[in-house]
Amino acid sequence: MHEENKAAANGCGKIRSGGQSGAALLALMEKTGYSMVQQNGQRKFGGPPPGWEGPPPPRGCEVFVGKIPRDMYEDELVPVFERAGKIYELRLMMEFSGKFIGVCVSLDNCRLFIGAIPKDKKKEEILNEMKKVTEGVVDVIVYPNATDKTKNRGFAFVEYESHRAAAMARRRLIPGVFQPWGHTIQVDWADPEKVVDEETMQRVKVLYVRNLMISTTEDKIKAEFNKFKPGVVERVKKLRDYAFVHFFHREDAVAAMSIMNGKCIDGASIEVTLAKPVNKESSWKQHFNGQRSPSSENLLGFPNKEDGAQKSLGKPASLAIHLNGQRSPGPPEVERSTYPIFPGIKLTPISMYSLKLSHFSSAVMHLDYFCHKNSWAPPEYCLYSTTSQDGKILLVYKVLISSIADDSQSYFMPEKLCTTVEDAKELAAQFTLLHL
Repeated sequence: MHEENKAAANGCGKIRSGGQSGAALLALMEKTGYSMVQQNGQRKFGGPPPGWEGPPPPRGCEVFVGKIPRDMYEDELVPVFERAGKIYELRLMMEFSGKFIGVCVSLDNCRLFIGAIPKDKKKEEILNEMKKVTEGVVDVIVYPNATDKTKNRGFAFVEYESHRAAAMARRRLIPGVFQPWGHTIQVDWADPEKVVDEETMQRVKVLYVRNLMISTTEDKIKAEFNKFKPGVVERVKKLRDYAFVHFFHREDAVAAMSIMNGKCIDGASIEVTLAKPVNKESSWKQHFNGQRSPSSENLLGFPNKEDGAQKSLGKPASLAIHLNGQRSPGPPEVERSTYPIFPGIKLTPISMYSLKLSHFSSAVMHLDYFCHKNSWAPPEYCLYSTTSQDGKILLVYKVLISSIADDSQSYFMPEKLCTTVEDAKELAAQFTLLHL
């Protein structure tokens, strides 16, 4: 018996009470002839097994097994896995210290996010398709495209009668297996809408207006909301196809919501609700740190996960306020660490576009990623400068976004100047993401 095998087996005996575990592993290795090596927080059993000839098994021959009881080791696992076939290698992740459990509030989520839906499908078609293959469907929420109201945005939210019904549907709607209209869809839990306490909502005097035409101006919106009672609107802030209408008094905001919801402005039927306040200080950091997902109107254009579309039904208030307030947002704060490259570690070339959003820490990288995912040309940055009264050079970038699909172009430029090129570019990228 090799010394490393004995050391690995003895290591297990120190973790479990009693000496039977170490003896059981030694007996397993003597019976199978496999070797065992413990290093870098894992224990490797086999790889290759005795008498193996030729190269290792190709990609696709390895499976990941999670939720293994912490007091179960190779002497019990190997017989179970051998039922499926000959084991080439088994790597068991080890935990050598006490571990804290994680506890969080359980969400009774009844809503699924369905992405990569054909944009020409109507609500009724999507609803009927979901009812065909899943049970307990209550409703389907579909948002019209920002530039073409006859199309959807490529995603929908499916509401189920219970959390269990939604969970069963999520299991059934397996991407690649269930292909409605010949398309491979994306399925995940919808991020829950932000809950604001009733006392706070009772003080809200800002309305959130959705489904506006891109061409509709802030002046037009203000005029329409002033019709039922002149002079009640303080100001309007429009971002792409949605806007925030600020009133001087709450009672006027509530009355306007009731009157204007469902009305047509420039040919578009608008949706009006009370805007939900959020923490202005932390919202931008939370968006980039993955602590909260983008809003239903996709301020950033990114989800928490790598599905390429938004999944939340929150209201996009905080980021717009942050950029248009008295101070510009600082760089996103994400935890950054470095790790040593141990001998034998295999490095594989990859594309940045295959990574998750959590790997990016700057708005510039997020914008590049977003353009690639939407099959747009890379963003173009045009630098402009001016001189302040005290002689400082101030900088601002204009960003050009070109759609390869329809040859359309859009320009975005923040209304703030910066003293460094890096800050100017980051601010321009943040501003552009807010408006996409």
